[in-house]
Amino acid sequence: MIENNSPQQISSIFISNIDKIKNERISGWAFDTRTLKPVTVHVLIDQQEVLQVTCNEARIDVQNAFQLPHGNHGLNITIPPHFHDNQPHTLSLRLPDRSPILLPSPTEEDAAPSHDEITFKLDYTPEIVSHADGITHGTVRGWALQRLSPSGDLEGDVTVSLLVDGRPASQARANLYRGDVAATLGCSPNCGFELPIPLHFRGSAPHHFEVITLPHKLTIPGTPIISTVTDDALETRLVNLINVIDGLHRELSTLRKDVRSLIPKRPDTLRDYDRWARRYYPLRRVLAAQERDYAAQHGTPPQPLVSVLCPTYRPLKSDFEAAIQSVLNQTYSNWELIIIDDCGKSAETTKTINSFAQQDARIRPIILTQNAGISNATNVGMDAAQGQYVVFFDHDDLMEDIALEVMVRAAQKTGAKLIYSDEDKIDQAGYYLEPNFKPDFNYRYLLGCNYICHLTMIDTETMRKVGHLSKQYDGAQDHDFVLRATEILTPDEIHHVPELLYHWRKTPNSTAVTVANKTYAVDAGVRCVKDHLTRKKHKVKVSSINNLTVYRAQYTLTEQPEVTIIIPFRDQVETTRQCVDALLQYTSYKNFKIILADNWSTEKETLEYLKEIQKNKKVSTLRIEEPFNYSLINNKAASKITSPFILFLNNDVFVEQKNWLNIAVSEALAAPDIGAVGLKLLYPNNTVQHAGVAVGAPAVAVHTQRGIAANDYGYIGRAMLTHEVTAVTAAAMLVRKDIFDAVGGFDDEHLTVAYNDVDLCLKIRKAGYRIIFSADSIAVHHESLSRGSDDRPEHETRFFLETQTMLTRWEHEPLFKQDPAYSRFFRVDQQPFFELEDPETLTSGETTQRV
Repeated sequence: MIENNSPQQISSIFISNIDKIKNERISGWAFDTRTLKPVTVHVLIDQQEVLQVTCNEARIDVQNAFQLPHGNHGLNITIPPHFHDNQPHTLSLRLPDRSPILLPSPTEEDAAPSHDEITFKLDYTPEIVSHADGITHGTVRGWALQRLSPSGDLEGDVTVSLLVDGRPASQARANLYRGDVAATLGCSPNCGFELPIPLHFRGSAPHHFEVITLPHKLTIPGTPIISTVTDDALETRLVNLINVIDGLHRELSTLRKDVRSLIPKRPDTLRDYDRWARRYYPLRRVLAAQERDYAAQHGTPPQPLVSVLCPTYRPLKSDFEAAIQSVLNQTYSNWELIIIDDCGKSAETTKTINSFAQQDARIRPIILTQNAGISNATNVGMDAAQGQYVVFFDHDDLMEDIALEVMVRAAQKTGAKLIYSDEDKIDQAGYYLEPNFKPDFNYRYLLGCNYICHLTMIDTETMRKVGHLSKQYDGAQDHDFVLRATEILTPDEIHHVPELLYHWRKTPNSTAVTVANKTYAVDAGVRCVKDHLTRKKHKVKVSSINNLTVYRAQYTLTEQPEVTIIIPFRDQVETTRQCVDALLQYTSYKNFKIILADNWSTEKETLEYLKEIQKNKKVSTLRIEEPFNYSLINNKAASKITSPFILFLNNDVFVEQKNWLNIAVSEALAAPDIGAVGLKLLYPNNTVQHAGVAVGAPAVAVHTQRGIAANDYGYIGRAMLTHEVTAVTAAAMLVRKDIFDAVGGFDDEHLTVAYNDVDLCLKIRKAGYRIIFSADSIAVHHESLSRGSDDRPEHETRFFLETQTMLTRWEHEPLFKQDPAYSRFFRVDQQPFFELEDPETLTSGETTQRV
């Protein structure tokens, strides 16, 4: 309420004053100083004239104050009902000569009128008239009407929600035809609703059914209803049976967890690696013997000569002898060991070489008269190699006795030209430690580090095409060589043997202990990666991460294709506002727009925000009035998009890094076979939430680095380095629109909530495209901030069914049976990259299916 009795005179003809504005009513007075006749006041709302009101009501106080012959100068205005809409409007009053009547400020009740125009907002709570008819054929039926303004008609289209036992179960609009209601109330006939009761609430058990209007949360008369829901005896029996099965599933799941927790034996982890390795190696030798016998029974395959190159320079005698002995111990016999003594001028080393050469003619010494360095010494051996394949071997390392046999068999089976195996380290006390369980060929990972390393075998003809090691990259010469090999080989010609066949010797002076012993290797690594990418016509910046031999390669954007960001949400406006505000504030990438996919929000604050945010040209909204179905919401939004890229983003993901989208798009544009890019997501406590997803049984899918510190390298740099993965989370995933459409988008029928992103990624991978986890594009994920708890019986059942869908659909697919980006030595379970598979499981199975 605003009151003021001080007269105001703007016009030279008229005297007027507004002394009170309260709600929709305005009171005051005005008179013509010449004629003293009643004055007509023009009422303008939103700059449009809506009323003309005559000042002819009794105002004795005005008559006395101005000594007028009569007091009929009072003004009373009622703002029309259709402006009672909870929206801001402007108001101004004009005298007959169009001069303004000054109005008081809405925020300064005691101040004198001083404004030509003010803004007002009239609240109105819609009148709701409704009724629920009852439950018929598994559906709650009824009708609902609302009067949106005081003078408005009763209309349908009310949003109603069914609560079962106090929890939301379904939602609908009251817009179905109800002629009976229209005939009785004289209103719109489109006011009926039908709310289906989910199947798991049917059966012989009673439930509490309540229908409420949204956003008012008013209970509709006729409810609540406490009742069982049965249409016929057969349906009742079937529904009861389903409920029993669901109950058994929940009990079995609980029982499984309880029993598993009671099992005293836990899986081996990386902490137990020495013990695990001492079980694995003997079992793997047995398997190799079985493979050997099987091959002999089916015709012994060719035994090509393998040249093992071992450049040496003043090695420790015991380690050097052990290295040579590991070659002599090979189960594969057709090899030559070329030892290149790089002018070490060590009588002890020379004596050791000659002694072994005298024992076995397959050992060929080459003594250099001048020190050539690691690269040129190796080149001498490369030129001298006579075998069909060449193996690179360090002078103080060890090969497993089955190494050459397994590598040759893999080359013959796959036709690969470059073959590499897994490896570990062995310390001076003989303990196995720090295994490097590698992924299948992973080009993007190779740009960040030489993960291929040992044991590497290459077809000799291919080796000569690649060329000599380059001395300018000493310290990273093997990394440079492998990168150059990728320039002439296809990915199918590079094969990973998932077996531990090589042991680095961990001594105080080796790079296996600390790269600080060879700091020049860091600079050489940066240069070799940069030069490789330059040869491939990429504009890129390459730098060392923390002065280690791990590298950050960031592509330079030469174009900015349009990206449409899809953000599904439902109410919880502050979360969505924070997400959108961060995108608009921090994103330096210019060519993007946002679609807010509104899954039937009803709260007043949300609807006001959506109306306001659409004033930004980058933001649009899409209303989707369907039960929550993450896949369907995103599919419907994606169908409206013409941009070449879609970025799916949860509304609880907040960006803070200005170039986050530049980095993600540059990764997507790096090669034509890249289908999707996932961001690195952190929890608010600065630990990792997402750094790629591994797939496989029993867990279906797991986030591989969850919970480690944001600056932790993860397993062999996998949390810090951008690399290829089999799946990423759709909480922040950039996808090429044409590929998304080609593979059919998200599965909105069988995977409505869980695993839809993993399923999409598997479809993209199966179609021949790669998926990249970008370690340098980072956002903060307040996981499940926008979702309720999944700890409900109906949610647990849905999750179980979606899990079964994934297992049925993918369990026989190679991508799922063995994730190519995740080692078979690790369990796909609660602690990925940490818990180890049982060696018995790894070495069992049919010999014919083994490499």
